[in-house]
Amino acid sequence: MSIIDRIDAWFPKGKIGKNDQLVGAGLMIGYVIWLLATARELGFPRDEGFYFRAAGDYSRWFDLLFREPKQAMLQSQIDPIWQENHEHPSLMKGLFALSWLKLYSQHKIFADQSTAFRFPAMVLSSVSLWITYLFGARAYSRRAGLVGAMSLALMPHVFFHSHLACFDAPIMTMWLASIYVYWRARQEGGLGWALLAGVVYGLTLETKHNAWILPAVFIPHAIIAGWGGTGRLLKRGVFPIPASILSMAIVGPLVFYWLWPWLWNDTFARLQEYVNFHVNHVYYNIEYLHKNYFSAPSPRSYAPVMILATVPTITLVLFVMGFGERIKANALLIWNFARRIKDKSLPKSKRDPHETDLLLALGLAAPIAVFVLLTKTPIFGGTKHWMTAYPLLAIFAGRGFEVVSDAMLRALPKAVDEVRRRGAVLALAASALIAPLAVTIHSHPFGLSAYVPFAGGTAGGADLGLNRQFWGFTTESVGPWLAANAPPNARVFIHDTAWDSWARMIDEHRMRADLRGTGSPSDADFGLVHIELHMNEVDYQSWVAFETDEPAYVLTHDGVPIVTVYGRRPR
Repeated sequence: MSIIDRIDAWFPKGKIGKNDQLVGAGLMIGYVIWLLATARELGFPRDEGFYFRAAGDYSRWFDLLFREPKQAMLQSQIDPIWQENHEHPSLMKGLFALSWLKLYSQHKIFADQSTAFRFPAMVLSSVSLWITYLFGARAYSRRAGLVGAMSLALMPHVFFHSHLACFDAPIMTMWLASIYVYWRARQEGGLGWALLAGVVYGLTLETKHNAWILPAVFIPHAIIAGWGGTGRLLKRGVFPIPASILSMAIVGPLVFYWLWPWLWNDTFARLQEYVNFHVNHVYYNIEYLHKNYFSAPSPRSYAPVMILATVPTITLVLFVMGFGERIKANALLIWNFARRIKDKSLPKSKRDPHETDLLLALGLAAPIAVFVLLTKTPIFGGTKHWMTAYPLLAIFAGRGFEVVSDAMLRALPKAVDEVRRRGAVLALAASALIAPLAVTIHSHPFGLSAYVPFAGGTAGGADLGLNRQFWGFTTESVGPWLAANAPPNARVFIHDTAWDSWARMIDEHRMRADLRGTGSPSDADFGLVHIELHMNEVDYQSWVAFETDEPAYVLTHDGVPIVTVYGRRPR
């Protein structure tokens, strides 16, 4: 049996089976290993510091739950612990806590506490590759699924966020999982799939508030996908609701409530507080095209421009080709349907009863539309806020690769044998992925500063006036310079770094242990300034405090200043 025959035996045409699950699992495990291998180089953003502290508190409740379950259920035990960072749901922070408790505190599997905190988000982020492969393989082809999954992995901003003990990459996975399970529930039918859709949606709600946008995906899709049957039932006075959507509406909120101990007491008041926090969220600063935005209205062009500037261009080109091909195919179906209304003798066109293209398009459009259509939506988080769209974008890019590779195979002479044809497809896939791989590797550990070559790279992003960073995560990258140049017990103004993040860096020897953080340049021997447009005033304050405008050191990426370090001159 030839190699080709063995591959065909492993992956029978038209059937997605256990070997495809192994491919998805392999993608996931490989990405987790890559994230773990590069995590130590990446500093702690401000939000991570908050979540480290919250997870540390939650671990005390889990420890009590394992020892004295009845005691743990008392409000007197729940509220003092779960009030910490209660503006966000608890699933990820609970997983951070359990990982720290089991993988660091008890079993010492990880040497760093931060890696134990980060590990659940790394795993869940990597699951997105597994689902993307399966979704693309089932919807289009294995080629589409594989290239789509790898294209998602090789987006620099996805790679950056996938390291963090935060919620942005996990909600990307859960958004995709909710859409995928809903789609499978439509295909397979049955109570089991419907209940699973409800549970997965509940877990998505419990991951981050982005999940509340998903009904804007499911409801229009359900109406359009079931239009013919719905119309007949409405004439009979019956209003049909798909079992999966009914499950999401009932089971989803129950899972959301059950997994969040903070909601178990004073439920309605605390839900109202949760809603109010996000509806009226503070608008932090962000630079865009040389302008600092710190209040609404937000620029409608922000998301499209940032997507062009941060997603590898070849991935976007393949997306346009795949998405365009699906628009053309569906437009042809609609045209043939209209013609058949006039001429019944025409043959019926084959229509996808599950409207897969529509579902993928809605899942892609909904998170981006929030930023394009609603100018009150804060943009301070950059790409992380619409990252939920990227797996769907990647699946269409995979479809685009399939279109291109099919055209290439048709152009090859018929005399070319099957081995060479498959080799040509592999070479084409490599050509589509090598540039995203190079850009992603080069972006680390300055993922938020990195822009794709189409935008001019990091230097081009700076020239365009696009944001270089936020959250103060680049402090760790000046650690080697401070270790070599700061005197014993030097005081360091840590600027935008959260105190919890600084404490974790000191504890894990990412910073020299004797260095002492301060909250003011005037109290420091050295001062950091994380370069953002709205931080210019801190530069001026540092000039006064250190009596010089000449930096002692400037951390750069591709020649672009990222962090300025000022030092007090000896008198």
